[in-house]
Amino acid sequence: MSDHASWAEIVAEDPKHSQRYVDRFRTLAAEGADLDGEARLVDALLPRGSRVLDAGCGPGRVGGALHRVGHVVTGVDGDPVLVAAARTDHPGPTWLVGDLTTLDLGTTFDGIVCAGNVITFVAPDRRRDALARLLAHLEPPGRLAIGFGDHRGYGFAEFRADAAATGWAEDLLLATWDLRPWTPQSDFLVAVLRPA
Repeated sequence: MSDHASWAEIVAEDPKHSQRYVDRFRTLAAEGADLDGEARLVDALLPRGSRVLDAGCGPGRVGGALHRVGHVVTGVDGDPVLVAAARTDHPGPTWLVGDLTTLDLGTTFDGIVCAGNVITFVAPDRRRDALARLLAHLEPPGRLAIGFGDHRGYGFAEFRADAAATGWAEDLLLATWDLRPWTPQSDFLVAVLRPA
């Protein structure tokens, strides 16, 4: 397996990976760690009560935080272990098992968040599919906030080209979820995108 395997490949090789991931965030929450940075940025982009898609929701920390401040959240993740943890730890949102590359929820959202390096865990030949399916779920003039590190096997230039090719335009590029400006030397990208 490569250093930059998809989530499905990682779990296939190590079936306990998902539970360790859940446990890690439960421990951080119990220790009082600030786990809401991504949610704060997304909350600032939207009016309260907005419909938000948490794409690649994992165990629900971002969508759970957005729900607690008044948004109507639907979270989708391909890993049933993570979705089960989201349902247990963050009641209120709708948590679904689903594939971002074929996602068809039959509805649109005012905003979408894709945090936690999620896009880098999509198989490289399916990333454009995921970006296109996210766009299909966004109600204009909504925006997508998506973030990942450059050490994950998905270069920022490649991502930006994929986003443009699938109908996204860039509103804002940041180096962190706490609004630090992005530069070509940044090792993390938070892209706030809108339909082109």
